[in-house]
Amino acid sequence: MKADKIPEATITRLSMYSRYLTKMEEQNVQKVSSVDIAQGVQGTPAQVRKDLAYFGDFGMRGVGYKVTGLIKEILGVDHPWKMILVGAGNLGSALTHYAGFEKRGFKISAVFDNDVNKIGMTLNGLPILPITKMIDYIDENSVDIAVLAVPESSAQDVADLLCETRIKGIMNFSPASLITCDSIEIRQIDLAVSLEGLSYRIKNKYED
Repeated sequence: MKADKIPEATITRLSMYSRYLTKMEEQNVQKVSSVDIAQGVQGTPAQVRKDLAYFGDFGMRGVGYKVTGLIKEILGVDHPWKMILVGAGNLGSALTHYAGFEKRGFKISAVFDNDVNKIGMTLNGLPILPITKMIDYIDENSVDIAVLAVPESSAQDVADLLCETRIKGIMNFSPASLITCDSIEIRQIDLAVSLEGLSYRIKNKYED
């Protein structure tokens, strides 16, 4: 099935399944059932089977699913991804300290900013380089993904620059709705929107 036909919720759950399977792999578990996966992610066995069925026949009735590489290949995390971070502010600093990126195969190699007081310094061991060097750096280092942790007012300008590179994807932490070239995939991570969704659920759950 084509990737654009897969429900976004399924892709999100696949990531949860993969995280659970990684834990099982670390415990030397070789096979798991849909029941095991469902219990590990607080889901249902039927949903697990339905999600995995989008991608072919992975399990065998009465035997289960192989733990190693089951979902990593589907998600594209069976090999490392090269990333850069744009924005050396508070959010950018927090993102460089997040160990989950590298553990899942996403490695930030450099940080870019336009603040002359930060350029030339390091952020969690990563060099802070000027935005003017970003295009050349991406092409020379075969960077795959750019993480944007910049103010809303400058996010589109950065996206325009990225359209001039070989970058494949953008993870956008700014509130801006970006317009980019067709070759770049975008994921919008708006923490305020997520909190509003949470507040809506809480309000309706506890409302008299």
